Amino acid sequence: MNLAELQANPGARRDRKRLGRGQGSGTGKTAGKGHKGQLSRSGGGKGPGFEGGQTPIYKRIPKRGFTNNNRKIYAIVNLDDLNRFEDGSDVNPQVLLNAGLVDKAPYGVKILGKGTVEKKLNVTCNKISASAKAAIEKAGGKVEVI
Repeated sequence: MNLAELQANPGARRDRKRLGRGQGSGTGKTAGKGHKGQLSRSGGGKGPGFEGGQTPIYKRIPKRGFTNNNRKIYAIVNLDDLNRFEDGSDVNPQVLLNAGLVDKAPYGVKILGKGTVEKKLNVTCNKISASAKAAIEKAGGKVEVI
């Protein structure tokens, strides 16, 4: 046996049903959809949330809260992550992006105070928490908010 002789088992593959190809085909005229009615029409049938006329679940459950469509999403970096940089180096959003600590930063980078920083760093960021700022300055570094 070789690749040229391979074929599917008998009955494993069927030709597709060719609808609306004349009366002799058995599925001519109405193409197997019968006469009139919702399902015979193009685009006919019920949508995914339809429950037989009963009020659908997505309308019955309460809607709560508020979603702010204008919110600003900052990329988050913790103090622990800053320890990978050399002592005395400049850390800014572009450096964090190149280091792989941030995937994307549509509105910039925010530094949070989780962990400790052991190195003296010059940090430039868009936002920073008070605890993170205190920890960086305690280690001898500088913080600049852009």
